[in-house]
Amino acid sequence: MKKIMLIFGTRPEAIKMCPLVLELRGRANFKTLVCVTGQHRQMLDSVLDIFGITPDFDLSIMDSGQTLFDITTRVMHGVREVLTAERPDIVLVHGDTTTTFAAALACFYEGVAVGHVEAGLRTYNIRSPFPEEFNRQAVDIISDFSFAPTETARKNLLREGKHGVYVTGNTGIDALRTTVVADFTHPDLSWAEGFRLVMLTAHRRENLGIPMRRIFAAIRRVVDEFEDLKVIYPVHMNPRVKEAADEMFGGHQRIRLIQPLDVLTFHNFLARSYLILTDSGGIQEEAPSLGKPVLVLRDTTERPEGVAAGTLELVGTEEAAVYDGFRRLVTDKAMYEAMSRASNPYGDGFASKRIADILEEWINSAPI
Repeated sequence: MKKIMLIFGTRPEAIKMCPLVLELRGRANFKTLVCVTGQHRQMLDSVLDIFGITPDFDLSIMDSGQTLFDITTRVMHGVREVLTAERPDIVLVHGDTTTTFAAALACFYEGVAVGHVEAGLRTYNIRSPFPEEFNRQAVDIISDFSFAPTETARKNLLREGKHGVYVTGNTGIDALRTTVVADFTHPDLSWAEGFRLVMLTAHRRENLGIPMRRIFAAIRRVVDEFEDLKVIYPVHMNPRVKEAADEMFGGHQRIRLIQPLDVLTFHNFLARSYLILTDSGGIQEEAPSLGKPVLVLRDTTERPEGVAAGTLELVGTEEAAVYDGFRRLVTDKAMYEAMSRASNPYGDGFASKRIADILEEWINSAPI
């Protein structure tokens, strides 16, 4: 029996890998193991709890003030011990986190095959987003299987000379099929009832400092201008993000700062929002499935399919550009309707099944 191991460590990875874990554990042809690094701790654990997944290995690497150097070295040493003990036939990693890069590199050094879920995303700017663009390019070099979420991602990989490339859709859409429910209620949603609810997320490393304060200033200006808007902002645990949020939004009657939400709650907040402002990558994929227009608070995006489809608009981080984009979407009904009805380019919610089918076919044929 072939042994498959999934390694992940952050909340976004967990959201997108847990549906795949459940799909693989339902297959009889292989043994499925889960190793988490704990790069995020509380946020990771809440996702595991919601999906009912208990890891087989937990490296628990998270430490206060951890740097990219700390994460990389701790993950590599921890994963090496797990690989030595278990010798999986293939390890699946996801996306572009430091856990993903370090785990894939450990597999490469140990001669273990790698399957990259959400492969092929590109900005081709090695420092934007940082360090994610480097991480995903490096992992794609190492990978034996590249599970591309879209045709654009597949073309990127083929152009780079990759083999073993498959278009599967995005597993994040699989998660939405199980988390969004019709009868969901929450006190913060009750607070926003009767208003147009704007969901905000902002946390990216390249936006910390002045860019984030410019973004927040623009958002506050628009909210001050339109009294039927309310904003809910689940503030990232990074102290620098919390400091900026408190400084720019503290005391505003129609901007509510809340603790990070578990995935089930967050997806249901998105589903009930009017529009979304975000610098997150995953939300750019989830929103089209929910019919929600998204303004992307970044200068680059590795998800151009959403921009091409018309559901995303890249507005950058300059105050004037964010203000203009936000205000236009609030006032231009035709623009709003076009974005909310744009087609979803990120799949149909069955990516995990496709990946499992590909691995079963590999298992039943010759080894890599």
